[in-house]
Amino acid sequence: MEDRTRIVPVRLVDGTVIQVSATPIGGDEDVADVKEVLSFGEITKTIESVAQELGSCIDRVKPDRASVEFGVEIAVESGGLTALIVKGTGKGNLKISLEWERARKG
Repeated sequence: MEDRTRIVPVRLVDGTVIQVSATPIGGDEDVADVKEVLSFGEITKTIESVAQELGSCIDRVKPDRASVEFGVEIAVESGGLTALIVKGTGKGNLKISLEWERARKG
């Protein structure tokens, strides 16, 4: 199986441009020909949304301590970056660890 992963330039909120390994999805797009610098905003928005959903769930369940870990792989779809939630493997993905701890009452 051919590795379709390509390196694409991505601009962070502070203006910093980084190179990100991304996999094209949704057809035969040529990611290597990306002419513009892509925004990382969709990736951070995905992480924020997942964290908020998980935080709400944890608030309802009310454990003394909770930890969640998930992987986000970066892909290019329709000329923009998108996040794919994946297993936390050794493959190139962002491994995000979130942890909540409640103060014990009494």
